[in-house]
Amino acid sequence: MKKSFTLSNWHRTLLIGITFLCASWLVPAPLVAQNKKVSPAKLEAMKKELATEIDKQQKLTQEMVDMIFSFGELGFQEEETSRYLTGILEQNGFTIEKGIAGVPTAWTAKWGSGKPVIAIGSDIDGIPKASQKPGVAYHDPIVEGAPGHGEGHNAGQALNVTAVLALKKLMEREELSGTLVLWPGVAEELVATKAYFIREGYFKDIDACIFTHVANNLSVSYGDSGNNGLVSVEFTFDGQAAHGAGAPWRGKSALDAVELMNIGWNYHREHMEPTQRSHYVVTDGGDQPNVVPSKAAVWYFLRERTYPKIKTMYDDAIKIAEGAALMTGTTMNYRVLGSAWPGHFNQPIAEAMYENMKKVGLPKWSDEDQALARAVQKEVNAPKTDRDNNPIDGLAIKLDSIEPPVKFSMGGGSDDIADIAWNVPTVVLRFPSNIPGLPGHHWANAISMATPIAHKGVTAGAKAEAMTILDMLVKPEVVKEAWAYFNNVQTKDIKYTPLISETDTPAIHLNEKIMSEYRPEMKKYYYNPAKYKTYLEQLGIQYPTLSDESKGKAQGATN
Repeated sequence: MKKSFTLSNWHRTLLIGITFLCASWLVPAPLVAQNKKVSPAKLEAMKKELATEIDKQQKLTQEMVDMIFSFGELGFQEEETSRYLTGILEQNGFTIEKGIAGVPTAWTAKWGSGKPVIAIGSDIDGIPKASQKPGVAYHDPIVEGAPGHGEGHNAGQALNVTAVLALKKLMEREELSGTLVLWPGVAEELVATKAYFIREGYFKDIDACIFTHVANNLSVSYGDSGNNGLVSVEFTFDGQAAHGAGAPWRGKSALDAVELMNIGWNYHREHMEPTQRSHYVVTDGGDQPNVVPSKAAVWYFLRERTYPKIKTMYDDAIKIAEGAALMTGTTMNYRVLGSAWPGHFNQPIAEAMYENMKKVGLPKWSDEDQALARAVQKEVNAPKTDRDNNPIDGLAIKLDSIEPPVKFSMGGGSDDIADIAWNVPTVVLRFPSNIPGLPGHHWANAISMATPIAHKGVTAGAKAEAMTILDMLVKPEVVKEAWAYFNNVQTKDIKYTPLISETDTPAIHLNEKIMSEYRPEMKKYYYNPAKYKTYLEQLGIQYPTLSDESKGKAQGATN
C-alpha cells in the first residue's frame, strides 16, 4: 500500500534552508561575492575619489620609486628593497609573511577579509652592470660596473602600494569585503621564483591577479602574448685535474666537456624550429691555464612557444650534455635554475582594465621630459618606428589600444608571471615610466626610472589599477567572467604542467658574489628622503642633463 507524506511548514522551511546551504557549498569560491553592487553613478564617484587620493600620494610614490631605484639590487639579493616595502605595508596595517617558498627576499602582505581575494604583484630585481645616473642622457654610472634598474623594476611595487593604500581607505569607509594580497616578483630576470610560489600553494585561494610592469605606454593585453616559455638550467661537469704541461694526459678536462656541449648544441640549432631561442654563458671555465680544469659549468636558457616544445629542447640538451661527458670521460650533473610558461592573460579583466585606462589617460609630459626622451633615443640610435610602424619620437602622447591575442609569433622574451596566469585569472598592467625605442636590459633603460617620467607614469598606473580592483570588488560579474574565460577558453585544451620538479629548489645563491662586491659602495648612494626632495637632487643632477651633441636637438612639442 502506497503511503502519502506531507511536509509541515516547519519541515519545509528547514528543507529549503538545507538545500540553499548545500547549493552555496557547491559554488566555486571565485564566483562567491559578498559586496552589494553599487550604482554606476556611485561607482564613477568612487573611482574619481581614488584618483584624487592617488594624486595626494604623489610624494610617497616618488619616494618609493627613487628609494628602490637607489638600492639597485639583483635577483635573490633584494634585501633592502623587501625590507623597505614590507616596512611601509606593515605600518599601514598589512600582515606580512616573509621568506615564502624558501626565498628569503619573497613575502606576502595581506589586508582585508572575505571575497574576492585579489593578488597584486610586481618584480623588484635589477640588471647586472646597469648602474646609471637618472636624468642623464648618456652613459654615466653611479657606481662603475655595479647593477642597477636597467629594466625599471623599481617602479611596479611603488605603483601597487600607492594603489592599495588609496583603495584601503575607501574600502574601510564603504565597509567593502575583499582581501588584498601584495607580493614581489623576486629574481624575475632569472625567471626563478614564480613557479615555486605556485608549487607551494600561495595562489590556491586567489580569485584574480593583477601584475604591473614598466613600459612606455599605458596598456594591457589578453590571450596568447606571443612570448616564449623557458627552462633555465646549469650543466656541471666533473673531471680530473692534472699539470697542463707536465702530464696533461692524466687529466680529464671538464672545460672540454663544456665546449663540446656548446658545439653540439650549436650544430643542433640547424634542426630546431625558428621559434626557438637559446643562449648560454660559461659560469665556470676552470681556474688557470696550466691546470686541467677538474670542474666547469655552462648555464643555458632554452626557450620555445609551447610546453611540449620546451620540454623537447630540455631533453635534447640533457642528451647533448651526456654525450659531451662521454667524449671527455667526465661526469655531468644539471640543475634547474628557473622556468616560465608562455604567457596567456585574461580577457574579461583586461577589458575592464582598459576601460579604466581610458578614464585615466597618459600623463602630461613636460618639455624637459620630452627633451630627455629624445636625447636618449638619439644616444642609443633608437629605431624610427615601433613594431606597429608608429613613429618613435619622444614619449608617447597617444594611449595604446588593448592588445588582442597574437595570431602568429616567432617567439621572444619570457616572464614567469605566465606561471601565475596559468593557475589564476591574471593580467599585466603596463605603465608609462620608460622611454620608447630603448634596447631593454640596458643602462639606458634606467635613465628615466627615478625622474618625473617614472613618477608620473606610476601615478597614472596606480589609478588604473585601483579602479580595476574596485570593479572586481563591487561588480561580481568581472571575477565570474574571468573564471569562465580561464576555464572555458584558456585552459580548455591546455593544462598547466610545471617545468620544475618536486625536488627542485630556488637558486637563492645566484648574484651573492656580485652584490657582496658592489653593495658596500652602492650603499653610499642610497636615497635619503629626509634630507633631499628627490634622488635627482641628492645626486646633484640638473634635469635633464644632455650631452653637448644632444643639446638643442632634443626639443619638440609636448602633449
